[in-house]
Amino acid sequence: MTTDVALPKWARRMWEPARFKGIHGGRGSAKSHSVAAALLLQGAEKPLRILCTRETQRSIKDSSKRLLDDKIAQLGLSGFYQSLESEIRGANGTLIVFAGLRSNISSVKSMEGIDRCWIEEAQSISKGSLEVLIPTIRGAGSEIWATWNPDKPDDPIDELMRSGDPPPNTTVIEVNHENNPWFPDDLREQMEWDRARDPEKYQHVWRGAYRRNSEARVFRNWRVDACEPPADAILRFGADWGFSVDPSVLVRAWLDGRTLYVDQEAYAVGCPIDNLPALFAGTDARGRWDNSPGYPGVEGAFKWPIIADSARPETIDYMKARGFDIQAAVKGAGSVEDGVEFLQSVDIVVHPRCKHTIDELTFYSWKVDPHTQTVLPVLADKSNHVIDSLRYALEGVRRNMGSIDHVSTGARVNGTLSMWGSKNYGTANAMGGI
Repeated sequence: MTTDVALPKWARRMWEPARFKGIHGGRGSAKSHSVAAALLLQGAEKPLRILCTRETQRSIKDSSKRLLDDKIAQLGLSGFYQSLESEIRGANGTLIVFAGLRSNISSVKSMEGIDRCWIEEAQSISKGSLEVLIPTIRGAGSEIWATWNPDKPDDPIDELMRSGDPPPNTTVIEVNHENNPWFPDDLREQMEWDRARDPEKYQHVWRGAYRRNSEARVFRNWRVDACEPPADAILRFGADWGFSVDPSVLVRAWLDGRTLYVDQEAYAVGCPIDNLPALFAGTDARGRWDNSPGYPGVEGAFKWPIIADSARPETIDYMKARGFDIQAAVKGAGSVEDGVEFLQSVDIVVHPRCKHTIDELTFYSWKVDPHTQTVLPVLADKSNHVIDSLRYALEGVRRNMGSIDHVSTGARVNGTLSMWGSKNYGTANAMGGI
């Protein structure tokens, strides 16, 4: 039996012996499809015991079995492989099995004679799972293959294969969409859209770069640029009170159409209540609050109304007694989500001096399921003290206006598969590799 198969050019290296083979890169690179084809072809060349694993596999539906079944049909190997409920058997004795590591580590540890182990979505594999898996795959000539879209440089698979000191006999291959001669037009349109409107997402999703800012991050609608309020600007101030190690914060902002400008902030951790007036307004010419440690304050804080966190009414009363026009924010069910949605609906410009505002807009995120990496519809309660202050500052505007319509635009480019020509792929057959 001989079957000719077109594979990306890089896939020929899957036939070169190596103890570890890591294939990483962005979306649309055909990593999984090519590895699945290589495993099936090698299993047809000679009897192999193949383990397909991932960190979490609750049922066979979570495994790569469906992909392998589809590849068997595509490769014309339906007469050679028999697909059963939870395994695939080859006519020559090749056996392909599937297991999750988190819940089945003891059964994986007891497996004998595995020739090939394919770790899918390897960015999610834990260090503990790797420490058990690697010595389990120990037969002569056995290989551990891993495919993943990189997430963080300190993920265990990256530390193993992409660090400065990988294990001996390790092959690492980076593949992206340009290495896939069959990269489809619909994915190309999505890619170009992301390239135009969100360069960081483009680099992470499509180029396989490490995630600088989590895909779970809340704000993408902002930039850093110098800004000063015009003479007729209505300045809006919002404050959040520190608790223990949390900071006390005041921000100054104003709206111009659908653009929100933030140009000054006060931020201090562990600020005593006696120093809050100076933190907010600085020491004025009359020496008020001269017991402060030299806070510069926020210009206009003593003149303009401030909307503050209502959780500390005694602090609000203290600031009122010292001449600040300060009111408690109106909280309620959904107020956090509504405030965040309003901030998402405007374009935000932040002055370079507002470093804590920049940090929080960068890192404020939705919660992520630690097991599946699914982004959850729950806001993480951290890196949000400046964000809360901005929500309070704009509370009255939000209640009167609702969200401002915000439409992103970006270029759409239709690619063609013909641009890849015939140089980017080779052919493989079940008898002799590529």
